[in-house]
Amino acid sequence: MNQLQQLLSRRILILDGAMGTMLQAYDFSEEDFRGDLFSHWEVPLKGNNDLLSLTQPAAIKTIHQEYLEAGADIIETNTFSSTRIALADYRLEDYAYQLNLESARLAREAAQEYTAQTPDQPRFVAGAMGPTNKTASLSPDVNNPGFRAISFDQLREAYYEQAKGLLDGGVDILLVETVFDTLNAKAALFAIDQLQEETQKAIPIMLSGTITDASGRTLSGQTPEAFLISVEHIPLLSIGFNCALGPRQLTPHIEALAKNASFCISAYPNAGLPNAFGAYDQSPQEMAQEIETYLQKELVNIVGGCCGTTPEHIKAISEVAKKYTPRPIKTQ
Repeated sequence: MNQLQQLLSRRILILDGAMGTMLQAYDFSEEDFRGDLFSHWEVPLKGNNDLLSLTQPAAIKTIHQEYLEAGADIIETNTFSSTRIALADYRLEDYAYQLNLESARLAREAAQEYTAQTPDQPRFVAGAMGPTNKTASLSPDVNNPGFRAISFDQLREAYYEQAKGLLDGGVDILLVETVFDTLNAKAALFAIDQLQEETQKAIPIMLSGTITDASGRTLSGQTPEAFLISVEHIPLLSIGFNCALGPRQLTPHIEALAKNASFCISAYPNAGLPNAFGAYDQSPQEMAQEIETYLQKELVNIVGGCCGTTPEHIKAISEVAKKYTPRPIKTQ
Protein backbone atom coordinates (compact mmCIF):
# COMPACT_ATOMS: atom_id res chain seq x y z
CA MET A 1 0.00 0.00 0.00
CA ASN A 2 2.78 2.43 0.92
CA GLN A 3 4.65 1.79 -2.32
CA LEU A 4 1.47 2.32 -4.30
CA GLN A 5 0.64 5.52 -2.48
CA GLN A 6 4.14 6.86 -2.96
CA LEU A 7 3.97 6.20 -6.69
CA LEU A 8 0.51 7.75 -6.95
CA SER A 9 1.79 10.93 -5.31
CA ARG A 10 4.58 11.20 -7.90
CA ARG A 11 2.98 10.27 -11.19
CA ILE A 12 -0.15 9.13 -12.97
CA LEU A 13 -0.36 5.34 -12.99
CA ILE A 14 -1.54 3.50 -16.09
CA LEU A 15 -4.19 0.79 -15.93
CA ASP A 16 -4.47 -1.76 -18.71
CA GLY A 17 -7.16 -2.00 -21.40
CA ALA A 18 -9.90 -4.42 -22.37
CA MET A 19 -9.37 -8.15 -21.99
CA GLY A 20 -12.52 -9.02 -23.96
CA THR A 21 -11.54 -6.87 -26.92
CA MET A 22 -8.21 -8.64 -27.17
CA LEU A 23 -9.77 -12.10 -26.83
CA GLN A 24 -12.14 -11.42 -29.72
CA ALA A 25 -9.16 -11.40 -32.05
CA TYR A 26 -8.36 -15.00 -31.08
CA ASP A 27 -11.78 -16.14 -32.33
CA PHE A 28 -11.79 -19.13 -29.98
CA SER A 29 -14.20 -21.95 -30.80
CA GLU A 30 -16.44 -23.85 -28.42
CA GLU A 31 -13.76 -26.56 -28.28
CA ASP A 32 -11.13 -23.94 -27.41
CA PHE A 33 -13.25 -22.66 -24.53
CA ARG A 34 -13.78 -26.20 -23.27
CA GLY A 35 -10.20 -27.41 -23.53
CA ASP A 36 -9.44 -30.83 -22.09
CA LEU A 37 -10.78 -29.95 -18.66
CA PHE A 38 -14.35 -29.27 -19.83
CA SER A 39 -14.52 -31.38 -23.00
CA HIS A 40 -17.68 -33.15 -21.84
CA TRP A 41 -19.39 -30.23 -20.08
CA GLU A 42 -23.17 -30.40 -20.35
CA VAL A 43 -23.80 -26.80 -21.48
CA PRO A 44 -22.11 -24.53 -24.07
CA LEU A 45 -19.15 -22.61 -22.67
CA LYS A 46 -18.24 -20.32 -25.56
CA GLY A 47 -18.36 -16.71 -24.42
CA ASN A 48 -17.22 -17.40 -20.87
CA ASN A 49 -13.96 -15.48 -21.22
CA ASP A 50 -12.96 -16.00 -17.59
CA LEU A 51 -12.83 -19.75 -18.20
CA LEU A 52 -9.96 -19.21 -20.65
CA SER A 53 -7.66 -18.69 -17.67
CA LEU A 54 -7.96 -22.45 -17.19
CA THR A 55 -8.34 -23.67 -20.76
CA GLN A 56 -6.20 -21.14 -22.71
CA PRO A 57 -3.82 -19.71 -20.09
CA ALA A 58 -1.10 -18.88 -22.62
CA ALA A 59 -3.43 -16.46 -24.43
CA ILE A 60 -4.42 -14.73 -21.19
CA LYS A 61 -0.82 -14.32 -20.08
CA THR A 62 0.16 -13.02 -23.53
CA ILE A 63 -2.52 -10.32 -23.31
CA HIS A 64 -1.25 -9.30 -19.88
CA GLN A 65 2.26 -9.08 -21.30
CA GLU A 66 1.11 -6.96 -24.24
CA TYR A 67 -0.48 -4.43 -21.88
CA LEU A 68 2.61 -4.37 -19.68
CA GLU A 69 4.78 -3.81 -22.74
CA ALA A 70 2.48 -0.92 -23.69
CA GLY A 71 3.23 0.80 -20.38
CA ALA A 72 0.60 -0.44 -17.95
CA ASP A 73 1.55 -0.14 -14.27
CA ILE A 74 -1.53 -2.08 -13.15
CA ILE A 75 -3.01 -5.09 -14.94
CA GLU A 76 -6.41 -6.56 -14.15
CA THR A 77 -7.05 -10.26 -13.65
CA ASN A 78 -9.33 -12.07 -16.09
CA THR A 79 -12.04 -12.46 -13.46
CA PHE A 80 -14.74 -9.91 -14.27
CA SER A 81 -17.46 -12.60 -14.05
CA SER A 82 -15.73 -15.10 -11.77
CA THR A 83 -18.30 -15.10 -9.00
CA ARG A 84 -20.41 -18.08 -8.14
CA ILE A 85 -23.44 -15.96 -9.09
CA ALA A 86 -22.32 -15.10 -12.64
CA LEU A 87 -20.80 -18.53 -13.29
CA ALA A 88 -24.17 -20.17 -12.62
CA ASP A 89 -25.13 -19.41 -16.23
CA TYR A 90 -22.56 -22.05 -17.24
CA ARG A 91 -23.10 -24.35 -14.22
CA LEU A 92 -19.53 -23.55 -13.17
CA GLU A 93 -20.27 -22.26 -9.67
CA ASP A 94 -17.91 -24.74 -8.03
CA TYR A 95 -14.98 -23.42 -10.08
CA ALA A 96 -15.25 -19.86 -8.76
CA TYR A 97 -12.35 -20.05 -6.31
CA GLN A 98 -10.09 -21.91 -8.75
CA LEU A 99 -10.78 -19.43 -11.56
CA ASN A 100 -9.84 -16.49 -9.37
CA LEU A 101 -6.77 -18.24 -8.00
CA GLU A 102 -5.38 -19.23 -11.40
CA SER A 103 -6.25 -15.92 -13.07
CA ALA A 104 -4.42 -14.07 -10.31
CA ARG A 105 -1.39 -16.34 -10.69
CA LEU A 106 -1.21 -15.71 -14.44
CA ALA A 107 -1.32 -11.94 -13.97
CA ARG A 108 1.15 -12.15 -11.07
CA GLU A 109 3.66 -14.07 -13.22
CA ALA A 110 3.46 -11.49 -16.00
CA ALA A 111 3.76 -8.55 -13.59
CA GLN A 112 6.77 -10.05 -11.83
CA GLU A 113 8.53 -10.62 -15.15
CA TYR A 114 8.18 -6.97 -16.09
CA THR A 115 9.06 -5.68 -12.63
CA ALA A 116 12.25 -7.72 -12.82
CA GLN A 117 13.09 -6.05 -16.12
CA THR A 118 12.41 -2.53 -14.80
CA PRO A 119 12.76 -2.53 -10.99
CA ASP A 120 12.29 1.25 -10.92
CA GLN A 121 8.82 0.72 -12.41
CA PRO A 122 7.08 -1.91 -10.28
CA ARG A 123 4.01 -3.50 -11.82
CA PHE A 124 0.87 -4.30 -9.84
CA VAL A 125 -2.01 -6.75 -10.20
CA ALA A 126 -5.60 -5.70 -9.56
CA GLY A 127 -8.10 -8.45 -8.87
CA ALA A 128 -11.12 -7.61 -11.03
CA MET A 129 -14.45 -8.02 -9.26
CA GLY A 130 -17.35 -7.28 -11.62
CA PRO A 131 -20.92 -6.37 -10.64
CA THR A 132 -22.42 -9.86 -11.32
CA ASN A 133 -25.46 -10.28 -13.55
CA LYS A 134 -27.94 -9.54 -10.77
CA THR A 135 -28.91 -6.39 -8.88
CA ALA A 136 -29.74 -6.12 -5.20
CA SER A 137 -31.53 -2.76 -5.45
CA LEU A 138 -33.92 -3.26 -8.35
CA SER A 139 -36.56 -5.81 -9.28
CA PRO A 140 -36.14 -7.61 -12.63
CA ASP A 141 -39.93 -8.06 -12.68
CA VAL A 142 -41.86 -4.90 -13.59
CA ASN A 143 -45.01 -6.49 -12.22
CA ASN A 144 -43.45 -7.13 -8.82
CA PRO A 145 -41.28 -4.16 -7.77
CA GLY A 146 -40.58 -5.69 -4.36
CA PHE A 147 -38.97 -8.81 -5.80
CA ARG A 148 -35.18 -9.23 -5.66
CA ALA A 149 -33.26 -11.82 -7.67
CA ILE A 150 -30.40 -11.78 -5.17
CA SER A 151 -29.86 -10.94 -1.51
CA PHE A 152 -27.09 -8.91 0.08
CA ASP A 153 -25.81 -11.96 1.94
CA GLN A 154 -25.68 -14.05 -1.23
CA LEU A 155 -23.63 -11.33 -2.91
CA ARG A 156 -21.37 -10.98 0.12
CA GLU A 157 -20.65 -14.71 0.23
CA ALA A 158 -19.91 -14.86 -3.51
CA TYR A 159 -17.61 -11.84 -3.35
CA TYR A 160 -15.82 -13.27 -0.30
CA GLU A 161 -15.03 -16.45 -2.24
CA GLN A 162 -13.83 -14.41 -5.22
CA ALA A 163 -11.69 -12.04 -3.17
CA LYS A 164 -10.10 -14.91 -1.24
CA GLY A 165 -9.15 -16.65 -4.48
CA LEU A 166 -7.66 -13.45 -5.88
CA LEU A 167 -5.66 -12.73 -2.73
CA ASP A 168 -4.43 -16.32 -2.48
CA GLY A 169 -3.31 -15.98 -6.10
CA GLY A 170 -1.18 -12.95 -5.29
CA VAL A 171 -3.02 -9.78 -6.32
CA ASP A 172 -1.88 -6.43 -4.90
CA ILE A 173 -5.21 -4.62 -5.20
CA LEU A 174 -8.88 -5.57 -5.27
CA LEU A 175 -10.80 -3.67 -7.94
CA VAL A 176 -14.58 -3.57 -7.49
CA GLU A 177 -15.52 -2.33 -10.92
CA THR A 178 -18.32 -1.38 -13.33
CA VAL A 179 -20.60 -0.73 -10.37
CA PHE A 180 -24.15 -0.11 -11.57
CA ASP A 181 -25.76 -0.86 -8.21
CA THR A 182 -23.97 0.47 -5.12
CA LEU A 183 -25.67 -2.12 -2.92
CA ASN A 184 -23.89 -4.84 -4.90
CA ALA A 185 -20.63 -2.95 -4.42
CA LYS A 186 -21.24 -2.62 -0.70
CA ALA A 187 -21.61 -6.40 -0.49
CA ALA A 188 -18.20 -6.72 -2.15
CA LEU A 189 -16.68 -4.13 0.16
CA PHE A 190 -18.20 -5.85 3.19
CA ALA A 191 -16.65 -9.15 2.06
CA ILE A 192 -13.26 -7.51 1.57
CA ASP A 193 -13.47 -5.96 5.02
CA GLN A 194 -14.23 -9.40 6.45
CA LEU A 195 -11.07 -10.74 4.78
CA GLN A 196 -9.04 -7.83 6.14
CA GLU A 197 -10.18 -8.66 9.66
CA GLU A 198 -9.39 -12.35 9.23
CA THR A 199 -5.95 -11.82 7.70
CA GLN A 200 -5.06 -8.71 9.72
CA LYS A 201 -3.82 -7.16 6.48
CA ALA A 202 -4.84 -3.90 4.81
CA ILE A 203 -5.99 -4.57 1.25
CA PRO A 204 -5.79 -1.66 -1.24
CA ILE A 205 -9.24 -1.24 -2.78
CA MET A 206 -10.11 0.47 -6.03
CA LEU A 207 -13.79 1.20 -6.64
CA SER A 208 -15.09 2.10 -10.08
CA GLY A 209 -18.71 2.84 -10.95
CA THR A 210 -20.36 3.17 -14.32
CA ILE A 211 -22.63 5.94 -15.60
CA THR A 212 -25.03 4.10 -17.84
CA ASP A 213 -26.36 6.85 -20.11
CA ALA A 214 -26.82 10.58 -20.70
CA SER A 215 -28.78 10.90 -17.45
CA GLY A 216 -25.45 11.08 -15.60
CA ARG A 217 -26.57 8.44 -13.12
CA THR A 218 -25.77 4.83 -12.33
CA LEU A 219 -28.39 2.22 -13.22
CA SER A 220 -29.68 2.28 -9.66
CA GLY A 221 -30.16 6.05 -9.89
CA GLN A 222 -27.19 7.65 -8.16
CA THR A 223 -25.40 10.77 -9.32
CA PRO A 224 -21.58 10.77 -9.07
CA GLU A 225 -21.79 12.80 -5.87
CA ALA A 226 -24.30 10.38 -4.31
CA PHE A 227 -22.16 7.42 -5.33
CA LEU A 228 -19.19 8.98 -3.57
CA ILE A 229 -21.11 9.88 -0.42
CA SER A 230 -22.47 6.34 -0.08
CA VAL A 231 -18.99 4.76 0.01
CA GLU A 232 -16.60 7.44 1.27
CA HIS A 233 -16.65 6.05 4.81
CA ILE A 234 -14.51 3.17 3.47
CA PRO A 235 -10.74 3.79 3.23
CA LEU A 236 -10.35 3.35 -0.52
CA LEU A 237 -7.21 3.60 -2.58
CA SER A 238 -9.21 5.15 -5.40
CA ILE A 239 -12.68 5.85 -6.69
CA GLY A 240 -13.67 6.49 -10.26
CA PHE A 241 -15.70 5.50 -13.30
CA ASN A 242 -15.27 3.09 -16.19
CA CYS A 243 -17.16 1.67 -19.15
CA ALA A 244 -20.44 2.83 -20.79
CA LEU A 245 -19.09 6.17 -22.05
CA GLY A 246 -16.15 7.48 -24.04
CA PRO A 247 -13.55 9.83 -22.50
CA ARG A 248 -15.28 13.04 -23.55
CA GLN A 249 -18.73 11.97 -22.31
CA LEU A 250 -17.26 10.80 -19.00
CA THR A 251 -15.42 14.06 -18.27
CA PRO A 252 -18.10 15.89 -16.22
CA HIS A 253 -18.65 12.82 -14.03
CA ILE A 254 -14.92 12.46 -13.33
CA GLU A 255 -14.85 16.18 -12.53
CA ALA A 256 -17.64 15.71 -9.98
CA LEU A 257 -15.68 13.00 -8.18
CA ALA A 258 -12.37 14.87 -8.37
CA LYS A 259 -13.96 17.95 -6.83
CA ASN A 260 -15.24 16.10 -3.77
CA ALA A 261 -13.24 12.91 -3.16
CA SER A 262 -10.44 12.55 -0.62
CA PHE A 263 -9.17 9.46 -2.48
CA CYS A 264 -7.23 9.02 -5.68
CA ILE A 265 -9.37 9.23 -8.82
CA SER A 266 -9.37 6.60 -11.55
CA ALA A 267 -10.88 6.72 -15.03
CA TYR A 268 -10.91 4.05 -17.69
CA PRO A 269 -13.52 4.86 -20.32
CA ASN A 270 -14.45 3.00 -23.47
CA ALA A 271 -12.81 3.76 -26.81
CA GLY A 272 -15.57 6.23 -27.64
CA LEU A 273 -19.20 5.22 -28.08
CA PRO A 274 -20.15 2.03 -29.94
CA ASN A 275 -21.14 2.27 -33.60
CA ALA A 276 -24.27 0.75 -35.15
CA PHE A 277 -22.64 -2.69 -35.04
CA GLY A 278 -21.57 -2.43 -31.40
CA ALA A 279 -17.90 -1.92 -32.25
CA TYR A 280 -15.63 0.86 -31.00
CA ASP A 281 -13.99 3.06 -33.61
CA GLN A 282 -12.01 5.57 -31.57
CA SER A 283 -8.33 5.37 -32.48
CA PRO A 284 -5.57 5.30 -29.88
CA GLN A 285 -4.56 8.85 -30.80
CA GLU A 286 -8.12 10.17 -30.61
CA MET A 287 -8.69 8.54 -27.24
CA ALA A 288 -5.41 9.80 -25.80
CA GLN A 289 -6.26 13.30 -27.00
CA GLU A 290 -9.62 13.24 -25.22
CA ILE A 291 -8.10 11.76 -22.05
CA GLU A 292 -5.53 14.55 -22.10
CA THR A 293 -8.35 16.82 -20.89
CA TYR A 294 -8.38 14.86 -17.60
CA LEU A 295 -4.65 15.35 -17.28
CA GLN A 296 -4.66 19.06 -18.11
CA LYS A 297 -7.30 19.61 -15.43
CA GLU A 298 -5.47 17.39 -12.89
CA LEU A 299 -8.54 15.19 -12.43
CA VAL A 300 -6.98 11.73 -12.22
CA ASN A 301 -4.32 9.60 -10.55
CA ILE A 302 -4.99 6.36 -12.45
CA VAL A 303 -6.07 6.17 -16.08
CA GLY A 304 -6.60 3.34 -18.57
CA GLY A 305 -9.16 1.90 -20.96
CA CYS A 306 -12.27 -0.26 -20.98
CA CYS A 307 -14.31 -1.68 -23.89
CA GLY A 308 -12.69 -1.38 -27.32
CA THR A 309 -9.24 -0.50 -26.00
CA THR A 310 -6.07 -2.35 -26.98
CA PRO A 311 -2.37 -2.16 -26.08
CA GLU A 312 -2.06 0.55 -28.74
CA HIS A 313 -4.62 2.66 -26.87
CA ILE A 314 -2.82 2.12 -23.57
CA LYS A 315 0.53 3.00 -25.12
CA ALA A 316 -0.87 6.27 -26.48
CA ILE A 317 -2.45 7.11 -23.12
CA SER A 318 0.77 6.21 -21.30
CA GLU A 319 2.82 8.51 -23.51
CA VAL A 320 0.57 11.52 -22.99
CA ALA A 321 0.31 10.86 -19.23
CA LYS A 322 4.08 11.22 -18.86
CA LYS A 323 3.73 14.94 -19.58
CA TYR A 324 1.45 15.64 -16.63
CA THR A 325 1.37 15.49 -12.85
CA PRO A 326 -1.28 13.54 -10.91
CA ARG A 327 -4.27 15.07 -9.19
CA PRO A 328 -3.30 16.30 -5.71
CA ILE A 329 -4.99 14.18 -3.05
CA LYS A 330 -7.46 16.19 -1.00
CA THR A 331 -7.31 15.95 2.77
CA GLN A 332 -10.41 16.12 4.92
